[in-house]
Amino acid sequence: MHGPASSGWLLVALCAVTGAYRLARMRSGAAEQRSAAGGEALMGFGMAAMAVPTAVFTPPAWTWPVYAVVFGAAGVHALWAARAGAHHLHHLVGAVAMTYMSVVMAGSPGHGHGQGAPLLTGALLAYFAGYVLLTGVRLVPVAAVAGGGGPAGWGDRPELARACRLSMGIAMVAMLLTL
Repeated sequence: MHGPASSGWLLVALCAVTGAYRLARMRSGAAEQRSAAGGEALMGFGMAAMAVPTAVFTPPAWTWPVYAVVFGAAGVHALWAARAGAHHLHHLVGAVAMTYMSVVMAGSPGHGHGQGAPLLTGALLAYFAGYVLLTGVRLVPVAAVAGGGGPAGWGDRPELARACRLSMGIAMVAMLLTL
């Protein structure tokens, strides 16, 4: 990622913490939460790796094509999972965005600015900006349902899951803005 090193490190920390929480969420009792958490953890750690400031570390040229293949495979998996539910389409858009950013960076290592396709970058920015706004609204506290089971574990807290999705959306907007 390009830009000031301090904001880059904050983005790295945000994405890494989100990826770590998603790994914890893989231990959830709900199968649906476990299946989505793996892909979200991959996205979190992948975004953290991509956000490391280039002033500190410039990855080797082979890194970007590897990222493109990994996130392309994640996109295929999300497309396959979308058969079971439309909520997986967001994972597909995220994987497409990560693959796109990897391809752009592979084409211009160390530069990045202005190298992406403006129409695709704009469409992805519009999608993730809308997603951030919608997810932010959904973070408004909801009254707890009476008679619920015991205390929820860390992996089963819906407000933390929404906060992670919000932070990943914000990080995606920030990364797309640097293209």
